Amino acid sequence: MVFELAQIEILPGKAAEFEAGVTAAVPLFLRAKGCSGVKLHRTIEHPERYVLQVEWETVDDHMVHFRESADFQEWRRLVGPFFKQPPVVFHTETVVG
Repeated sequence: MVFELAQIEILPGKAAEFEAGVTAAVPLFLRAKGCSGVKLHRTIEHPERYVLQVEWETVDDHMVHFRESADFQEWRRLVGPFFKQPPVVFHTETVVG
């Protein structure tokens, strides 16, 4: 299991629209090869900062199969207008726990 974590800063006053866009995009992720879950976390200390957590079987499932798909383009269409800056994306794996 690989976790994609994306720190996303959104434009002020756009939380409702951004969250609606992510909700609409969840099926795009879930039908992608290797995706088994999607969660969106809002940072308490900075309410315009979110962390998107996506569970993938492999990094390639995210970076190749999903990123090169039409569903990725649709994801960006749904949420991209609310980005204050490009998301910071990285991948993790569980090593303890």
